Amino acid sequence: MKRTLGACYYPEHWPEEIWAEDAARMVEAGLTWIRIGEFSWSKIEPNPGELRWDWLDRAIETLGARGLKVVLGTPTATPPRWMADRHPDMFAVDAMGQVRGFGSRRHYCFSHHGYFAESQRITRLMAERYGANPHVAAWQTDNEYGCHDTILSYSEAAKVAFREWLRAAFDGDIDALNLAWGNVFWSMEYHSFAEIGLPNLTVTEPNPAHVLAFKRFSSDQVVAFNRAQVEIIKAHSVAPISHNYMGRITEFDHFKVGQDLEIATWDSYPLGFLEDRVGATPEEQRTYARQGDPDFQALHHDLYRAVGRGRWWVMEQQPGPVNWAPYNPAPLPGMVRLWTWEAFAHGAEAVCYFRWRQAPFAQEQMHAGLLRPDSKDAPAIVEARAVAREMLDAPEVQPAQAPVAILFDYDADWAWSTQPHGAGLSYFQLILDHYKALRRAGQTMDILPPTTRDFSGYQLILAPGMMHMPDDLKSALAASGAEVLYGPRSGARDGHFSIPTTPLPPALPGLEVTVARVESLRPDMPIALTGGGAAHLYLEELEGSAEVILSTTDRAPVAMRAGRQTYCGGWLDAAGLDRLIETLGEAAGLALRKMPEGIRTRRTATEEFWFNHRAEPVETEVGLLPAAGVFRRAL
Repeated sequence: MKRTLGACYYPEHWPEEIWAEDAARMVEAGLTWIRIGEFSWSKIEPNPGELRWDWLDRAIETLGARGLKVVLGTPTATPPRWMADRHPDMFAVDAMGQVRGFGSRRHYCFSHHGYFAESQRITRLMAERYGANPHVAAWQTDNEYGCHDTILSYSEAAKVAFREWLRAAFDGDIDALNLAWGNVFWSMEYHSFAEIGLPNLTVTEPNPAHVLAFKRFSSDQVVAFNRAQVEIIKAHSVAPISHNYMGRITEFDHFKVGQDLEIATWDSYPLGFLEDRVGATPEEQRTYARQGDPDFQALHHDLYRAVGRGRWWVMEQQPGPVNWAPYNPAPLPGMVRLWTWEAFAHGAEAVCYFRWRQAPFAQEQMHAGLLRPDSKDAPAIVEARAVAREMLDAPEVQPAQAPVAILFDYDADWAWSTQPHGAGLSYFQLILDHYKALRRAGQTMDILPPTTRDFSGYQLILAPGMMHMPDDLKSALAASGAEVLYGPRSGARDGHFSIPTTPLPPALPGLEVTVARVESLRPDMPIALTGGGAAHLYLEELEGSAEVILSTTDRAPVAMRAGRQTYCGGWLDAAGLDRLIETLGEAAGLALRKMPEGIRTRRTATEEFWFNHRAEPVETEVGLLPAAGVFRRAL
């Protein structure tokens, strides 16, 4: 697949007299794809039933006449003000019972039948008009599901829909629900599904089984909302359909949404994410303030490659300072180029910059673009042009199966967030910590969905923190022939959030290990490991006959191994994880490298990439990499 560049453009924000000039400059910069339309509902339909397509017709024609390909977004993330008058109860409600109303974006509840129908209506009108348009070469549904905490809604519409979802899940048997949820505890039994409320505004924490079920329901509502748009578009267009996911948004199952789409895309903001989503220490935030975390973007590249079943893009790439993070520094010179090549190294078909021109008005007026508000070049467009020139001599994207895989399970993230058992503990952070350790060891990884059962070709597979593990998954991993790492909390709950008792977790075939007790640890109370490193934040007391390969200085087992399976009962710090990955990597026959601080490498079928995320040059085995430097060579 040929690598391409693009940008996000809002013709409705600018005088029509400059559209043609913009299109010419886009082509000159080496862009191929232009996303439009995803926030334009009020311009398309300023009043109910009053449709004004003429401006969008001309915008698409202007772009297409220059040879640009349009990604057309359905505008359902921003219903216009008149929609609120037509459906005054369409808004989501937060956990404290507050309505999340009109005035920005994503102001709808997925469960509201009236708005669901309105979203289908505008999608159908758009698909009918542009489905056969030769310039519309791809579609995007909605925009950033889950952004601004907009998946969970505690509205009346959600309550009604949740009850029906539960009725279907338990085949109408309320006694089965009471048994599965353990509702005998605190006299919480229900006599009918009509008695079940939403798990908020309770005196103390609600039943975790109730909370987990509500999160699963809420995810399914997103899947249904997205699927309805996809089915309409596919009835009128053969162009591929995508959705732009976000960084560290886990409130819905992206794999299930992705099953209905041809392409997964995501919105990459390395500097914005560093402050509030990476979990970086203050020192790391200072060190990488202008570069972003060396691994956070890479993890999402691999995740969304899996969500897209091999086809994925970056739909929004940060081009300069953003407006929404706690602090908004400018990228180090060269970083926009580095971020672009890093995405291509992970198999991206396209990298699109957000946005073409900085807006001088409204909420995002401080968000940089490829152009300044006065239409002069911003620094990022210079780097985009450089990438466009470099791509002329680059081979097409040729991904290859990696030797290492990590299972990623959205349901596990919901389980951890329901019952973290320690302040700040999260499944996503656990996965990121393991991913970082593998990257420090110079590894290229694949992310796999939890439905995977064929693990052929992998030498090392990680399944940390996967709270519910079906028996057939455990059997498939045990029979894979790979080195497999579980824990902590892998297999710790059944499908309805109860602790299995016969036997106790993790109940892995061929690995005699039992979790006898668990504790969460204060951040300032790590427990040292013999030989270096520590368990911190979370630790399990392990019993069993398996070989102890990591232990505390008090000789308590932390990681135990039998055959090619290892269970680690502690959340290890970086030094501890590096030791564990080195042990298992050597056993798996991997070619391990100890990467210099801030240096990362990635292999495809035909190329090897090296990236310097530091603000100063770093000496490596492939030579001196300049600050924000990229090294690429054919294999």
